[in-house]
Amino acid sequence: MSIWFGEPSLEWANSRGEHALIRALGIEMTEITEGSLKGRMPVDHRTRQPAGVLHGGASVALAETLASWGASFTVDPAQYYCVGMEINANHVRPVSEGWVHAEASPITRGRTTQVWDIRITDEQGRLVCVSRCTMAVLPTPSQY
Repeated sequence: MSIWFGEPSLEWANSRGEHALIRALGIEMTEITEGSLKGRMPVDHRTRQPAGVLHGGASVALAETLASWGASFTVDPAQYYCVGMEINANHVRPVSEGWVHAEASPITRGRTTQVWDIRITDEQGRLVCVSRCTMAVLPTPSQY
């Protein structure tokens, strides 16, 4: 059974990042499954730290992007919107080039908060980062 409200559009969501951090880092959402949202990010001059490996902050930006869009895709946008409340990440493997791939899945989807698990892997499928993001589910401004 699908967790999504309506039929989310990756094309629409990806286009919304045109003038945002998402685009600056090369983040794109690539697939919606019945229970997760997938995306990817290049490991290049935009996302590496001075030591030449993927910057932890870039991994966190990827994780929160997927959790935010994932949470947003599960609620009625006429009534609610979702924003990040807290995120943590454990960086377990360095990556110096190529792409990292992420998959975000909800751990819980409550009325006012959601918690998402995000796993980032390298091109060989090895775990690079594991993250957990708590999202607030808020009424849209017209609901005040």
